[in-house]
Amino acid sequence: MNIQEIFDLAVELGIENDFRSKEEIEKKLKKIRSKFEKFSKKEKELFDSERLQNPYADSRVHFVKDGNQAIKKIMAGIDIDTGEIMLARYLCDKNPKNPIDAVIGHHPDGRALADLGVVMDLQIDTLHQAGVPVNVAESLMKKRISEIDRGLSPDNHYKTIDAAKLVGMSYLNVHTPADNLVAKFIQNKIEKSQAEDVGDVIKALLEIEEYRQASILGAGPKIFVGHEENRLGKVVFTEITGGTSGSKDIYEKMSQAGVGTIISMHQSEEYRKEAEKHHINVIIAGHISSDSLGMNLFLDELEKQGIEIVPCSGLIRVSRTKK
Repeated sequence: MNIQEIFDLAVELGIENDFRSKEEIEKKLKKIRSKFEKFSKKEKELFDSERLQNPYADSRVHFVKDGNQAIKKIMAGIDIDTGEIMLARYLCDKNPKNPIDAVIGHHPDGRALADLGVVMDLQIDTLHQAGVPVNVAESLMKKRISEIDRGLSPDNHYKTIDAAKLVGMSYLNVHTPADNLVAKFIQNKIEKSQAEDVGDVIKALLEIEEYRQASILGAGPKIFVGHEENRLGKVVFTEITGGTSGSKDIYEKMSQAGVGTIISMHQSEEYRKEAEKHHINVIIAGHISSDSLGMNLFLDELEKQGIEIVPCSGLIRVSRTKK
């Protein structure tokens, strides 16, 4: 597989595990393409053409050393910075007969980071599926997306990409596709466990190796709101995928829609208090452990193709292809 084929596989898996249907995703892409066709020449020059075929603007190929190269070995991590790029280069120099061919990160970088707010539309659809009126979800999320866009504007988005170019290291990131994988995986696990209360969910999560290892390291699943014996009610996974944290004002609307428990990757104290105020149980599966699970499910598919995986940057590597 070359770099583009690896990325195309990530997008394909993301769509297969999206809470939205393939038809819904394609409909959104068609709207973008239709809008693009009406742009002037200058507007087209400024438009991010990646969005015409990739529904996940927070994931993309940042630099390719050789587009035709067959990738045999990659270094994969959660947060890739200049240090990880230099580490990959060092490992190449140390073992020139079996070098690192590319680096794959999870969290967005470059244009993928600048456009993080674009993928947050996914949360509108998942909230609507949970029973929140779509107009309410859309209103609250658009306000939050604007906050995210403003907050990201001063970042040095291309620092790591510039480093990759300077040392000749192919680099890409896979964010929402991996988050979709973990969201569906956890949903299926909890549903199959027939969990009845909050404590049952914690037990089910700890049966997943990434969360078990994270617990040993002091970062395992935790109850942020509620108690072990609390009954679950309607369980939703709206805080597992969709870019980053949504609107804190959504908890009141979720409670009104009958949501009893939220499974989340992470949550700030401000958000936790809002959920508690509206009597919603909150179970934090864990941030880096959840990111690791999502990445592992993707990386396993590469491993099946004979690609060697070198974990770094917090990735709790668990291979399910060797079981």
